[in-house]
Amino acid sequence: MNSRKTATQVAGICLLSVLTASPAFTEESPATKLLKARNSEFKQEVIRVAEGVYTAIGWSASTNSMIVGTDGVIIVDPGQSPVWAKQVRQEFEKISTKPVKAIVYTHGHGDHTSGTPAFLTEGSKVEIWARSNFGSEGRLNQETGIAPSARPVNTQGFDLPPEKRINNGIAQAVYPLGQQTPGGQRGPGAGNATVAPNHTFSEERKRIEIAGVKMDLVKSPGETEDTLYIWLPEQRVVFSGDNFYKSFPNVYPLRGSARRDVRDWADSIDKILKEGAEHLVGGHTRPIGGKALVAEVLTNYRDALRLTWTKTIEGIDKGMTPDELVEYVRLPENLTDKDYLRDYYGSLPQTVREIYSRHMGWFDGNPINLHRLAPREEAGHMVELAGGMDALLAKAREALRKDQPEWAAQLAWYAMTAAAELPAPKVLLADSLDVLGERTLNAPARNYTLAYADLLRRKANVGPKGRTTNR
Repeated sequence: MNSRKTATQVAGICLLSVLTASPAFTEESPATKLLKARNSEFKQEVIRVAEGVYTAIGWSASTNSMIVGTDGVIIVDPGQSPVWAKQVRQEFEKISTKPVKAIVYTHGHGDHTSGTPAFLTEGSKVEIWARSNFGSEGRLNQETGIAPSARPVNTQGFDLPPEKRINNGIAQAVYPLGQQTPGGQRGPGAGNATVAPNHTFSEERKRIEIAGVKMDLVKSPGETEDTLYIWLPEQRVVFSGDNFYKSFPNVYPLRGSARRDVRDWADSIDKILKEGAEHLVGGHTRPIGGKALVAEVLTNYRDALRLTWTKTIEGIDKGMTPDELVEYVRLPENLTDKDYLRDYYGSLPQTVREIYSRHMGWFDGNPINLHRLAPREEAGHMVELAGGMDALLAKAREALRKDQPEWAAQLAWYAMTAAAELPAPKVLLADSLDVLGERTLNAPARNYTLAYADLLRRKANVGPKGRTTNR
């Protein structure tokens, strides 16, 4: 069969009843309810962590902290925007008006560093500390030469209207880039305002003292290669950066990024655990207090990473494909019942796939994947197998009615690939993705799925209710 001929033959098909097949949600999914409940984690306030240690939640996506010393303060991760950081500084100055003596970056992500200008005053000599490989992830991404794509925006939900965004899993939903959003708001940020560090270290552990505050800066690769954690031995406080937040760790960011090593991440958590902290300030979400609780949380976090690695390698040794591994790798109940290990931001299945890809490459062991048909050709055969485009779309609509959105989406994808000029497959695929997105807990995957559905409707030239705007 000639698939291109098939696509041409079906080009005249009308929109059919697919445009009225949009699913009606009678109630919110458990995933949506969990994400909405999670908004309480981002309630805007300044929390007293320990004597002289305060953390601001709910302004930037990241946590922003202040350590009060004898003659000045130290800021840990000033946040993602000078606009928000200025507000945080005003809140901190209600507690202490001592000058900023130092800023410490836990790693190079802009949501932790771009607020720096708000904490600097003209003529001040502020020490800005980071590891000597600060910004390594960003540099590696630049070196690849891959142009920025829509994926970073879609996974964070920046191109979704506010009513479709709940949060990003580990922070409140914000529009930080200064762009006009689908809902008409404009984010306060205006690009990267990160000020380069003027003090760096390359050793495993660096003891410094600023404004009478003793602290250790400790190498701890995990979410990024340049990550450090900060240990305050006198206050018994640890700042983990993004090596800990209340979610399964984001070992594989859907937006695409430098690769992250599960074993390094677990080892860094183990180092933090051995400090015996009484207070844990993560890179996102609210701090955790109490020595026993901090130890329990960090132990479970470390064990979840190590068990994921062990079970994935075990499955690889058995010859399992990535799809089979996702079914095979399961964590014990004592870990899966912990809210801070739910797939809010990172994901167990995505981590399993990343481990496989990193160590085994793209080939999954299935010989068929050594001899794949071109997507349009394969889709054309599927149209023929189903008995034509009308029949294929009918089967997709039936799957959606039977509450099988994954299968409906797969069938609609075939239809769209075979006949890219038709609006009907796009709308049906969008309807299926809306169901899948609404049921997805992992915020980046949810945002990407819903954003893709919106994009399909725009391409099909239909409005939000699934009706064509130009027939």
